[in-house]
Amino acid sequence: MDFELPKGDPNSIIKVIGVGGGGGNAVNHMYDMGIKGVDFVVCNTDLQALEISPVPHKIQLGPSLTEGRGAGSLPEIGKNAAVENIEEIREYLSKDTKMVFVTAGMGGGTGTGAAPVIAQVAKELGILTVGIVTVPFNFEGRKRRMQAEEGLEAMRSSVDTLLVINNERLREITGNLSITDAFSQADDILATAARGIAEVIAVTGAINVDFNDVNTVMKDSGVAIMGSAHAEGDNRALKAVEKALESPLLNDNDISGAEYVLLNITYGDREVLMDEITDITDYIQDAAGSTADVIFGHAKDDDLGDKINVTVIATGFASSPLTGFEKAPKRNVTTLEEDKGTEIKKPMDSPTQKNPWAGAKEIEKPAPAPAEDEPFLKSNVEEEPKADAWNVKQVSPTQKEMNFDWEAKAAEKQQAEAKKEEEVKRYVLEDDMEDVELESSAAPVKQNLSAEEQQRRSQERLERIQQYTQKLKKADGIQEFENEPAYVRRNVQLDKSVPSNQDNSSRFSVNKDENGTSLNGNNSFLHDNVD
Repeated sequence: MDFELPKGDPNSIIKVIGVGGGGGNAVNHMYDMGIKGVDFVVCNTDLQALEISPVPHKIQLGPSLTEGRGAGSLPEIGKNAAVENIEEIREYLSKDTKMVFVTAGMGGGTGTGAAPVIAQVAKELGILTVGIVTVPFNFEGRKRRMQAEEGLEAMRSSVDTLLVINNERLREITGNLSITDAFSQADDILATAARGIAEVIAVTGAINVDFNDVNTVMKDSGVAIMGSAHAEGDNRALKAVEKALESPLLNDNDISGAEYVLLNITYGDREVLMDEITDITDYIQDAAGSTADVIFGHAKDDDLGDKINVTVIATGFASSPLTGFEKAPKRNVTTLEEDKGTEIKKPMDSPTQKNPWAGAKEIEKPAPAPAEDEPFLKSNVEEEPKADAWNVKQVSPTQKEMNFDWEAKAAEKQQAEAKKEEEVKRYVLEDDMEDVELESSAAPVKQNLSAEEQQRRSQERLERIQQYTQKLKKADGIQEFENEPAYVRRNVQLDKSVPSNQDNSSRFSVNKDENGTSLNGNNSFLHDNVD
């Protein structure tokens, strides 16, 4: 089925192209939102998806290759389908187009394969090309994420600026949503990204940001970071800029090191104040760094009411920001084979290398250089007398024959050992030793505990440990241990009776005299009146 392309708005220099299922759904959502000054088109290999799209501009990719069906999650088929319609795409983009957004969901067949081809055509025509792509959720499978990574590499080399939206990060922010709501949120983020950039150009403001400003920021800038948010009420300016830098649009919300920052502030019925503009620009400048070139503009949108909207686009990073993937380290696979011995086929008749020292000529020593005739070094030095030469006679060593008489030596050794044996006296002490039985000081205590008793004691120990552990986990657990005495924790009962105040000392004393031992009741030391 062929679609006739209606003529677009001649004043619209911005085109938004949705490629594949994910990109088409995002463009359908943008079309329903009614973004100003933008022309939309959807491209897909699936004919059914094109028929239900409300967007009037439609291009069927690869009608003869796929026959109106999808690409089967194969990026190669999506790429070939786009190549089949490449002239039709080129003709559409060559009409009054200055800027193109290519939106797609990475990981599938049509979006992953066809989006880089369409973006490359736009870039070859000199059009500012911005790619807005999504990274799949983790539950979509490992193969889909691997294909998405390959698609990201192809898109990065085919566009001027690439905005990457990580669906998994969106899931972390929004929580556990249903499948329909999750993909709807992803479409809404894509639409917000395209709308934020497009309306910066389309909406005219007092301090206007036009296409040339956007072109300066986004031309050949690589991976970009974008955020957009609105706020109202007290401190609405700071709230809006903080939310913009925490937006799920930003896969990596750190804009430090950016070369260019495009900042657009839009307000409604309540006009923006100078202090609010100062707060926003200072916040962005501090976050991006002192070397970042901040291009600022503001405009009015009556639909905002009392709200203020802040859109931030940061580009020109020295190192590419995160795209949601961690590249695995490259693996080098080495095939282990049996060690085969070196086979010598030809006999070695002659040495393979000649002796480099053979036949070498004697190295001539250089003649000593004549000493310079310097006046201040002249001195009459008498030559020292040379010592007389000593005549040393060469004495050659003489060899004497040595005869070894092994038999005589052996006989002498035996006689010496016999004499030593006679001199040694041996004493046997076995008869004097008595058998001593070693007895242990304490017999081992036998505990005849049944299995049930042992299990009960183990259970009690575990309960006590758990009880102490639960107390220590509390904030005031240690303080409770410090305030409570140990005898209370061990359930030791103390005698708390108050002792008597009466004196228990006896008034009697024991005396010993000639009559014997007697008791004396008059103890002066214990008498009330000592005097």
